[in-house]
Amino acid sequence: MDDLLTRIWSDLISRLHGPFSFRFVLQPLMAAIYAAHDGLSDAREGRPPYFWTIFTRPTQRWKLLREGWRHERRVILLGVVMDLLYQLIVFRSLHVFELAIVVLALAFVPYALIRGAVNRIATIRARRTPVG
Repeated sequence: MDDLLTRIWSDLISRLHGPFSFRFVLQPLMAAIYAAHDGLSDAREGRPPYFWTIFTRPTQRWKLLREGWRHERRVILLGVVMDLLYQLIVFRSLHVFELAIVVLALAFVPYALIRGAVNRIATIRARRTPVG
């Protein structure tokens, strides 16, 4: 088990300097763009912050996760393709667990965190702005 964890950690770190390293900027940036758009929509509709709601309201969790997938699937699929290509070029094999870690870390986590933050900021700013 220690060998497996060591290999996974080593493989994840090596991605920073190998081919396709631009994705460490590209994927979070694209996720942030989608998240900002969706966070502003959430604020306009008076919806609670995305990430917080996923954890605190189990009845809405799957609906929100499906919605997040629908809005961000291009970024996630692009991440899957880039990591698949990286693994085939560098490792000449496929490590599915590592692929999932990379895609979640570079696409979904930034999306979930930024969407909620944008929602909160937009909601606070709307409360401060006088109407009329």
